[in-house]
Formats: sequence, structure tokens, C-alpha cells
Amino acid sequence: MFSKVLIANRGEIALRVVRACRELGLKTVGVFSEPDANLLHLRFVDQKVALGGSSAVETYLNIPKIIRACEVTGADAVHPGYGFLAENAAFVAELEKRGITFIGPEVSVLQKMKNKLQAKRLMHEANVPVIPGSLEPIKSFADAHDIAKEIGFPLLLKACLGGGGRGIRVITSEEDLKKSFDSARREAQASFGNDELYIEKLINCARHIEVQVLADRFGNVIHLGERECSLQRRRQKILEEAPAVNLPESLRSQILSAAVRGAKAIGYTTCGTFEFLVTPEGEFYFMELNARIQVEHPVTEEISGVDLVREQIRLAAGERLLLRQEDILLRGHAIEMRINAEDPEKQFAPSPGRITQFEIPRGPGIRVDSHCYSGYTVPPYYDSLVAKLIVWDCNRDFAIRRSREALRAFLIEGIATTIPFHLKILSHPNFLEGNLHTRFVEEMWQEAKGGEGKR
Repeated sequence: MFSKVLIANRGEIALRVVRACRELGLKTVGVFSEPDANLLHLRFVDQKVALGGSSAVETYLNIPKIIRACEVTGADAVHPGYGFLAENAAFVAELEKRGITFIGPEVSVLQKMKNKLQAKRLMHEANVPVIPGSLEPIKSFADAHDIAKEIGFPLLLKACLGGGGRGIRVITSEEDLKKSFDSARREAQASFGNDELYIEKLINCARHIEVQVLADRFGNVIHLGERECSLQRRRQKILEEAPAVNLPESLRSQILSAAVRGAKAIGYTTCGTFEFLVTPEGEFYFMELNARIQVEHPVTEEISGVDLVREQIRLAAGERLLLRQEDILLRGHAIEMRINAEDPEKQFAPSPGRITQFEIPRGPGIRVDSHCYSGYTVPPYYDSLVAKLIVWDCNRDFAIRRSREALRAFLIEGIATTIPFHLKILSHPNFLEGNLHTRFVEEMWQEAKGGEGKR
């Protein structure tokens, strides 16, 4: 086990990592930008390093500054949290050169997964179902045209090195493909330094199901069940649940087995998430591997009783998994609501500013992961997440009821938040029945706007 961990992140995940490190007896280093000098986790770290500057590029994405902070503090490990440098192979390679442990996958795994098409090929070879489409980069419009004819419209034109919902074009016709092909290549080159594209079938009204895995360096891989992540806006998740609702047991078993099989095939050795699309017909396809801790990891912690951040740190230190698959007992139902500093009444416009009052809900089965407090100023430079409200209960119905009451008791004043929008989701008939898919939020929003017009 290493002795000192530098946390290359901010916000609630930085606070979460500090607490896990302290439980393991590890010293911690916090880095911070100028607007983040008063972040909550900096009160608990053993050392602090100012990065200077405000933007993400100047600070949390600045590899030389993070490396220098490791050197001046003697940190022998880095926890990247999520976002920023969490899946940056170049950053991991620089750490490896200096003998600093990256709390995440090895650089070889990150390089495999960085190219979405290569990841798709690897899963295909491991007998994990992949979305119909090309398994090689599209060389020309003629190749694109042939594949489009084979799989049919609508389809997605995607950058091989894309990610986070970027580098994707929806193609609905041959004319659309003709207009978009060259511009998509130029956009891919400008955004990712690589103009390679591939094609996938567009699956409408699919569900987004992901599987949490843990793997050690001794060939042991386990899963901790699945999460329902279909509620999204602009391909960004809003609310997550575990376990997934209305998922047939046979299909659930196939998805969980595929995730474990995929992890073994690529030699995965840490905490990670395999993401799948599930069609209305009950077919499932691999989408991507998130080789890091996920924002929504708490719902899995709540139903499994496993501290995922602590296990991630242990696995990075080369320790064995303490749990076997048969030791994992999943119980109850958990829901996570992402509370963002956004105004749903103004097209979800960002709402940075000073929080004048911040009071969290309390009670059985209620957890709040947040770095905010009364008097804290939400800066405009980073992600708008201010808190994650996680609720557990014995079943989904009671978890929804408890979530509503927790939202009503969550007091955040001074900024607009998405709390009112979550209350609408939790009362929507289709949500209550578990009729979920990735366009759910979009359709709910359109439905609400249509109702306002009628009034």
C-alpha cells in the first residue's frame, strides 16, 4: 500500500476520496484552483497545493502542474476521481515514468478503451454483443454508404476517439449521410486529433444499463449488479437506480455475465463500469467501458454494502479482492438524484452563485454526497453538480416515496437547482411504472411544455 494520495479533482468526489483514504490510514494531498480555495475537502487533507488559475485547462486538466504537486509533496499515488484526467492515458504514462501509482487501470487498458471502435472489436472477440455497424474505421463515403445500406437508417456516425456524448452525428437518410460525412471527419480531427469514424445502428427508445465490476491482479473479477441509467438529458445522466426495474432475470443474468467476461478479456484490474444498451425487444449491446469510479456509484454501494472507493484504492495497491461473487448479496432499492446548479424553468441554464442556505435531508436510508454548505459560492467554471441525494429502501415503491420526501426537505437557497425537476420525474406515471428509456426526460419535457401551451 502506498502512503500518500494526491486527489486530482474537486467537489464531492474529492471529499469522498479523502474519507476513504483516512479510513485506510493514508495521508492525502488536495490540489485546488483559485475559485476552489474554500472547498470542503481541503479542511481534511494533510497537505494543500494551489494550482493557480481558474479554468479546468489551467488547473485540473494541467498534467505538468499535477505532476509537480506530486513531486513537491512526495505523493506516491494519485486518485483522479471522475472526469478531468480520470481516463487520460498520457497522464497515467507520465505517472508511471515517475513511479507514482495511478488509482485506476493500467495505461495499456486505457489505450485499448480510448478508441471506441477498438473497444468494440475487443468486446466482439470476447463474445460480448456489440451494436450492429462497422468494426473497422470508415475509409471513404463509399464504404459508409455500403454499411448504411446493410444496417439501415437511422444510424450514428461516430468519432473513434469520441467520448462524453461528443463526436456523434445522427443520420436519418442517404442524403443526410452525404452531407455529414466530410464535416464529421473534420470535426473529429479538430476535436480529437484523429479523423477516423465508424457507424452504428441508432437504437431508439433503448435503455441504458450499466454493470459495476471489481477486478484484481490475480484474475479475480466480480460484479455488484446493474444500474438503471436511462434518465438522461443531452446524453448526461440525471437520475440513476439500482437494481434496474422491469428487467427479466434471464436478461439480467446475461448482461452481468457479459460484463465479467469483457473485463477478463481485456485484463481489467480495478473498479470499472461496463455500459450496455437494451432494446425494447430484449436484446443488449456493449456501448463502452468507463475505467474509473462513476458519479452514480453510491446506488451500488447502498444495495451491496461495498465501499467502492476503498476497494478501488486497495486494488490499485495490488491487493486481492476480499469478496467472491457468492459473497455479494444485493438488497433493497436505491435511487440517486443529481442536484445541479441549473434552472429547469430556463432551459436548464447554469445557475452559479452564492448558496445562502444549505440544509440537507436526514433520516433512515438517506445519504447526501456534497461539498457545498451555507455561504459556499458555486463557480461558473466547472460541472454544475452541487449534491447527490441517494435514497435506499426495501423496495422501489418505498424508495420513490422516501426520495420525494427527502427532496422536499432539501433546502438550497441563493441559486436555482434541479430539485423541482426531480420531483416531477418521481411523480410521472411512466417512471412509477418503470417504463424507462434514454428519451424519457426529453419526452417528459416536451409533454410538460405542450401542457403549458394548452393552458
